[in-house]
Amino acid sequence: MRKDIIVETATHETRIAILEDDHLVELLVERPENERIVGNICKGTVLAVMPSIQAAFIDIGMEKAAFLHASDVSGSSDWVDFDDDDDNQDSGSRRRREKERLIQDMVKDGQEILVQITKEPIGTKGSRVTAQMSLPGRFLVLVPNENYVGVSRRIDDWSEKRRLRDLARSIKSDNIGVIVRTAALGKSDTEFKNDLKMLTQLWEKIDKQAKKTPAPAVIHKDMEITSGMIRDLFTPDIDSVIIDSKDIYQETLSYLKSVAPKLRSRVHLYDGTTPIFDAYGIENEIEKALHRKVWLKHGGYIVIDPTEALVTIDVNSGRYAGGHGHEETAFHTNMEACGEIARQMRLRDVGGIIVIDFIDMDERNHRKRVCQELDNALKRDRSRTRMSKELSEFGLIEMTRQRIRPSLLFSFTEACPVCDGTGRIMSRMTLVTQIGRWMKRARSSLREKHLKLKVHPSVALCLYENEDEKLTALKDEYRIQLDIEEDPFFHVEEFRVFSVKQNLDITDEYKS
Repeated sequence: MRKDIIVETATHETRIAILEDDHLVELLVERPENERIVGNICKGTVLAVMPSIQAAFIDIGMEKAAFLHASDVSGSSDWVDFDDDDDNQDSGSRRRREKERLIQDMVKDGQEILVQITKEPIGTKGSRVTAQMSLPGRFLVLVPNENYVGVSRRIDDWSEKRRLRDLARSIKSDNIGVIVRTAALGKSDTEFKNDLKMLTQLWEKIDKQAKKTPAPAVIHKDMEITSGMIRDLFTPDIDSVIIDSKDIYQETLSYLKSVAPKLRSRVHLYDGTTPIFDAYGIENEIEKALHRKVWLKHGGYIVIDPTEALVTIDVNSGRYAGGHGHEETAFHTNMEACGEIARQMRLRDVGGIIVIDFIDMDERNHRKRVCQELDNALKRDRSRTRMSKELSEFGLIEMTRQRIRPSLLFSFTEACPVCDGTGRIMSRMTLVTQIGRWMKRARSSLREKHLKLKVHPSVALCLYENEDEKLTALKDEYRIQLDIEEDPFFHVEEFRVFSVKQNLDITDEYKS
């Protein structure tokens, strides 16, 4: 499989696209007003300790307080493989003891604490933070105040895994933990030592700065998006990195010269006149990713709907005509949907709880193969995913995907000011009926018989479309003279009633 990284720079934003076989699978975006903050280290003050949810809220100088769970106070090793570390045989019991510790025993109100952001603010929630720092380098991740060696789970070769573990253990001191990254495959002790030396010096600088800086404050900012991409994503399995900025191109070559000189030949400067995202067909893919419906190659489609609690993905056969009967059509559509669902989740950066509604299938073998196909498609995802082992009796797969930042939909769009994000608004006839109910409530006590009704132009049009049945009916039934005024700035669902004689808004006096 060919993998390419395309970098587009502009004054107001930087965008990085990751392509697999010329298909867009991931999009990273950074804007000046919305800089990436995951990885930043902050000094904060504990605002409140909440034993009921085993968490604390930390003031780190942002609009919303950060969320610190008890499991994150002593660190978490979810993405590190300790199983091959013979000297850490008690790590399981150590982590069990950490999980039993209570938040109220670890932090106190008003306490100053150093934390690192692990998840950006999403919706009404503030950032999520951890009290266990980690500093990523090219080949290693430094974990201060720990004493272990971990190896990335993405390294499958057990002999190489053991070699890297032994190498990392031989160069580290007792007061730090070290995690070997995937990019370390085949690397020597010299490269490990250089990486560890740089990370150790960085931590000493951060520690020194934290001691003399009052909270709340940002103590350390992680690399900006392009440098972070080169550090974290540009591994030997990437075929090319194409950049449209000469400055960033030169910076990338300079960085790689010291850490991965063999990869420099894969970095190219784009000098075309067409915008780089247009040249590679990425702009069209981004536009499609903002739509609910995604068409599949053979006529089926999937519909992706985010809600506040979860994301639902519905698979439909659509115009698919390749199967012989319902079972074959359902099976082939579901199989084709698996790869596209995995790609769309990565591209849209969908996170949290996800429920996938596949087309019903009766054959057990078909149901099993669809689960396996989806599981295989998810293995290319850098974010952690967990899915149910089999289709439920209703044809559903339940899964979770690691959420770090707001999804593409929320980064590129905002809630519709008319429907407030529901996708539906009150029909004009329903609003006309509501206006009639208002008249009925006001009739008994309203002495004024000359009123002005102010509405959106589309509602006014509805009243005028069939005057005998609507507008005239309102006038005759309630024995009033009714003037219609159109206001394009009104919400479609809004109406206001004014007394002409008093020039006074009387709408709220007779609301239900």
